Amino acid sequence: MPISITEDIRSITDLKRNTNSVLNQIRKTKRPVILTVNGKAEAVLVDAKEYEKISNAFNLLKLLAPAEEDVREGRFSEAKEFFQEFKRGKEI
Repeated sequence: MPISITEDIRSITDLKRNTNSVLNQIRKTKRPVILTVNGKAEAVLVDAKEYEKISNAFNLLKLLAPAEEDVREGRFSEAKEFFQEFKRGKEI
């Protein structure tokens, strides 16, 4: 979803004047539109389905963060060792 600087950066004024056009662009391209005020980025409009995908991906990343910290801190075991311990614990 690379952003096109010639198409995807629009002013708030442009949004007010051409709301349907901007929304159609977002639906068609699936790219976000960056809204500017006085030439500075102020907000980002994203297709609802794309937002949901981004939100789901972000939530998965948040779930992985504790595991990454465990690895950094050395709190892990090799798979072979884990399964041996698991089998012993479950008497498999």
